[in-house]
Amino acid sequence: MTTKTWIITGVSRGFGRELALSALRSGDAVVAAVRRPEAVADIASEHPDRFSTVTFDVRDTEAAPGVVEHALERFGRVDVLVNNAGRGMVGAAELVDDSTLRDLMELHLIGPAALVRAALPSMRVQGSGTIVQMSSQGGRMSFPGVGAYSASKFALEGWSEALAGEVGQFGIRVMIVEPSRFRTAFNTPGVLSFAESSSDYREVLDPVLRDMAAADGVQEGDPEKAAAIINALVHSENVPLRLPLGKEAVERISASYRKNLAEVSVWADLARSADFADAAGPVRPF
Repeated sequence: MTTKTWIITGVSRGFGRELALSALRSGDAVVAAVRRPEAVADIASEHPDRFSTVTFDVRDTEAAPGVVEHALERFGRVDVLVNNAGRGMVGAAELVDDSTLRDLMELHLIGPAALVRAALPSMRVQGSGTIVQMSSQGGRMSFPGVGAYSASKFALEGWSEALAGEVGQFGIRVMIVEPSRFRTAFNTPGVLSFAESSSDYREVLDPVLRDMAAADGVQEGDPEKAAAIINALVHSENVPLRLPLGKEAVERISASYRKNLAEVSVWADLARSADFADAAGPVRPF
């Protein structure tokens, strides 16, 4: 099949909306899983035969099977699942409370995992499918002020990397997308939230806070171009496990890899000395 059926979360704006529009332009069908269906009413009216909406909060894991059932009943199959819904959070690790940290984990890991579990049986039966996990450059490297956000994205990436190794045998692909800053609503008030401030962390966090707050509307990345790239890859024969998206993401993630490799090299001899001297080397399947 050249046409596909997509399930996309967070279609109200940003990447989710552009992905839905890109898929529709390709002739595909889209199920938009959104909290506010009225936010996508314009798309629904323009594409009544290939666009369907289901009311869904990603954190409601018990509702995840219903989203997949809706797609199967409406379009007969699920070819692409895009876990896109999310939000930003800035604050010192000490000042982000348990409730906020749990909420981010539910939004960026627990909810997406539930949707994946719901979609896998039908993908496995049809012998194909692509799972697109919208992570962030903050899912591979972190810096002061974004620990809580990065923790949730690091978790999503670790879970997804293992998933890719498990489901590849069924013809199911996993692609983790790691964008830099794109001109979406991510940096707008109400979407980007801030933890309580403290004079103890002012020197290290104030530059981060100013940078994040000032980014709205001037980000380098074009969401429409990003959506077109993801759409093209979904329709292609091969997808990367990880796709840094945007020049900054490529440069920052590459620099992080180099820094980490250099640090491993510095401490390698000390680290190796922790093993039993006469122990055989490990033999692992992966």
